[in-house]
Amino acid sequence: MTTSELTLPATKAKRRRVTGAGKQLHAGPMTYVVLAVFALVSLAPLVWTAIAASRTDRRLAQTPPPLWFGGNLFKNMQAAWDQAGLGTAMFNSVIVAGAITVSTVLFATLAGFAFAKLRFRFSGLLLLLTVGTMMIPPQLAVVPLYLWMADFGWSNQLQTVILPSLVTAFGTFFMRQYLLQALPSELIEAARVDGASSIRIVWHVVFPAARPAMAVLGLLTFVFAWNDFLWPIIALNQQNPTVQVALNSLGTGYVPDQAVIMAGALLGTLPLLIAFLLFGKQIVGGIMQGAIKG
Repeated sequence: MTTSELTLPATKAKRRRVTGAGKQLHAGPMTYVVLAVFALVSLAPLVWTAIAASRTDRRLAQTPPPLWFGGNLFKNMQAAWDQAGLGTAMFNSVIVAGAITVSTVLFATLAGFAFAKLRFRFSGLLLLLTVGTMMIPPQLAVVPLYLWMADFGWSNQLQTVILPSLVTAFGTFFMRQYLLQALPSELIEAARVDGASSIRIVWHVVFPAARPAMAVLGLLTFVFAWNDFLWPIIALNQQNPTVQVALNSLGTGYVPDQAVIMAGALLGTLPLLIAFLLFGKQIVGGIMQGAIKG
C-alpha cells in the first residue's frame, strides 16, 4: 500500500469533520413551539391592555372579562389624552429621557474607558466605590436630593429630574467590562505612537469600538428614564409632568375609569414600542457585531 493510499482515508475524514462543523444548524419543531409560547406570554400583558382600552368600564367589570377588542379604543385614548394632558407630558418625557440617555451613554463610555484602559492612582478604589453605590437603595436619597434641588430653586422643573441621572454606576461598569474585551490596548498604543491626542483617540478609536455596547446602554437607559415614576412624582407636579406623573392623575376620583386608565397606559407605552421597531434591528445587529469581534 502506497503512502498516498494511507493518507487518503484521513483526508476524507478531515473533510467530513470540516463539512460537519460548517453545516448550518436548523431549528426543530419543538424550538418553534417553545419560542411561540414565550412570545405569547410576553405579549399577553400588552394585548390585554389594548383589549381593555378598547372596551367600556362597565364591560370590564363584568364576568367573564372581554377577550377581544371593542370599538372604544380611540374614544378612550382621546379621553385619556385630554384628562391627563399627555401632550405636554409626552414632550417633557422626550426631553428628559433623551437628555438622560445621551449624557449617560457619553459619560459612562468615557468613564468606562478610563477604568478599563487608563492607568491612574486609586483606580481600583474608585471603581469599587462606583460599583458600591449600586448597593444603596435609591429611596434613601430622595429626601436629601429633594432638599438639594429645592436649595437651587429648581422645584417642579425638568432639570430636577435630569441632573441626578446624568450618569449611572451601572452604565460605567457595563462599558468598562465591554471595553476590557472589545478594545485592544495595542490599538490605543499605536494611535499614541502616531501622535493622536486623547480626544482623537476617544473619537476615532474608543467610540467606534464601543458602538454596540453604547446602543444597548442607550436603549436600556431610555426605557428606564421613560418609565421612571418615583423621583418624577416627587420632583414635579401636574402642571409640568412627565408621562408617568400625568398617567397617575387618571387613577384619581371616586370611581376611576379603568378603560381610560388602560388607554393612557397604552399611549404611554407606544413611544417605546415605536423606538424599538425603528432601532431594534440596528441594536441587535450591533450586539451581534460586538459578539463576533469579541
